[in-house]
Amino acid sequence: MTPTRMHPETQGLWLGVLGVAVFAVTLPMTRLATGTADAPQLTPWFITFARAALAGGLSIVFLVMTRSPLPTPAQRKPLAMALLGNAMGYPLFLGFALRQVTSGHAAVITALLPLATAAVAAWVLHQRARLGFWLCALLGAALVVAYSWFRAHQHGQGFGLVWADVLLLGAVASAATGYVFGAKVTPALGAEQVICWVCVMALPLTVPGTLLTWPEHSVKLSAWLALGYVGVFSMWAGFFAWYRGLALGGALRVSQTQLLQPFFSILAAVPLLGEPLETVTLGFALAVVATVFAGKRFVGPARTLTIAPVPASPTPR
Repeated sequence: MTPTRMHPETQGLWLGVLGVAVFAVTLPMTRLATGTADAPQLTPWFITFARAALAGGLSIVFLVMTRSPLPTPAQRKPLAMALLGNAMGYPLFLGFALRQVTSGHAAVITALLPLATAAVAAWVLHQRARLGFWLCALLGAALVVAYSWFRAHQHGQGFGLVWADVLLLGAVASAATGYVFGAKVTPALGAEQVICWVCVMALPLTVPGTLLTWPEHSVKLSAWLALGYVGVFSMWAGFFAWYRGLALGGALRVSQTQLLQPFFSILAAVPLLGEPLETVTLGFALAVVATVFAGKRFVGPARTLTIAPVPASPTPR
């Protein structure tokens, strides 16, 4: 019997879930790497530069081994946007925010990421969604703002967005933009090549940045290990699945697999950081995820795209 081939849209959704599972651990790992305001470890600037530099080194090896062609001039602009969003903006905003709030708190704010990604996809890729989707998006945004106000009031800061929440919203906007522009060139380049070229293009900035921000004080081994995770998995390997999933299943639809990310992040923070699983945080996360899940029903079917395969190395003669 011939095995049934998985539909590209279904394959894209499963690849999206795999990417989300990898990315979800980024929040507790970044907090472990940065430390807290009272007990700082690696600086957010160093983490941003070092993780991209580490991924850039791995990318050079991959591109050389696969003999991948150089991106065309038309492909370099989307790659540069992905660089600004995923390699620089997201980790930098996230690193500074996690010095001030728990990864559980950050998980609730970043639960807006699937809606933000869908919005950017609708704008950049001209993918359509019905009115119900955008109503769910507004409800999710309102829940996140309500949570931020509630947390600020709990800490005696009055009702209002705290600075960490503004940074987290900046991280959401950066990641969403990077995801969509990366997905835009994935059909032509291939998912693996997209993230590799993003990291290689960033090397002239990330290598000097790493050296200039190298820590001058002793740093715990756990912080270095956490940096290794965000460099190898969050910045590099996770995107192999994520960009391919976005292109195969459609960015609007696959972006909604991120509804699982708050749960993965909050649960991972319990053993990694010893953070308590607060009922109010989990409740707001459930509510935000519910709006994303409801909005998914209003997204049309994705267009099937042909993804460039990974080039095979020529057989030696």
